[in-house]
Amino acid sequence: MSNELALQLRGYRLTTAHILYHMPDTPGLLQTFLWQKLDLVPDFPELLKFLSFWKREIEGPLHSVTVAAGSLIKPVDLSYVGTELRMN
Repeated sequence: MSNELALQLRGYRLTTAHILYHMPDTPGLLQTFLWQKLDLVPDFPELLKFLSFWKREIEGPLHSVTVAAGSLIKPVDLSYVGTELRMN
């Protein structure tokens, strides 16, 4: 079993963080950064570890962080259409 699948079975979900930060040389400008990793919802330990690293090691101060998470493992969604189209 792959490591990612094992994490998903333990409750990890694909998490995306849209990070806006101030440019170090021109604080009036905002730059965007996208972070994506499997993380535990709603505590987000991986994201918090990354943001802690950011504050400690990166010069650009954070402006805002928007987080979205979704499940990767879910039942298949099938629906019957009731129509058959044939093209010759």
